Amino acid sequence: MKELAKALLKIKAVSLSPEKPFTWASGIKSPIYCDNRLILSYKEERELTLNEMKRVVSEKYPEAECLMGTATAGIPHAAIVAWELGIPMGFVRGKAKDHGKENRIEGKVFPGMKTVVIEDLISTAGSSVDAVNALREAGCDVLGIVSIFTYNLKKGEETLKKNDVENTSLTDYDELIEAAIEDNYIESASLAKLMEWKKDPSNEDWMTK
Repeated sequence: MKELAKALLKIKAVSLSPEKPFTWASGIKSPIYCDNRLILSYKEERELTLNEMKRVVSEKYPEAECLMGTATAGIPHAAIVAWELGIPMGFVRGKAKDHGKENRIEGKVFPGMKTVVIEDLISTAGSSVDAVNALREAGCDVLGIVSIFTYNLKKGEETLKKNDVENTSLTDYDELIEAAIEDNYIESASLAKLMEWKKDPSNEDWMTK
């Protein structure tokens, strides 16, 4: 959905900087940085995102009995969409609590519960698949993931496929680059760097393109 890609650029939930790369927590040098938490601070962009997410869940997974957000960025989106759909929600922690009941999953789950995971961002998909597997171990029938944005990275696609996880993103890296060029957020001369990075983010040769 290119309209959403343009909205993310407008509010700077996604920033592009091919000439001065960002450094991810993993150490990867990247020409793009995504912070979808900012969506919640903008009424129109929030409504656009949540309405599209509600549409995808309703059309693709009408049998869903619960939405499970990923901690922490997926939680508010899961809560709002679940409220509007009239179904339960919960969330999956990155790891189990070290006190109390030591829960990893918050919210009621039961064997066979048809669940959709709500994620803000898919990169290598490791944390997303980890959340899915936690739900599967609890007996849930995970129908798929609905995410706001994906980088379309090969490693992410391979990880999802290997774990038999379906992901539907509202917008993606390719749409975002098209939108950025159309709306003059970047110059077309930067396109080579942006596309080269996506092929292999761990290879820093893209910075010399």
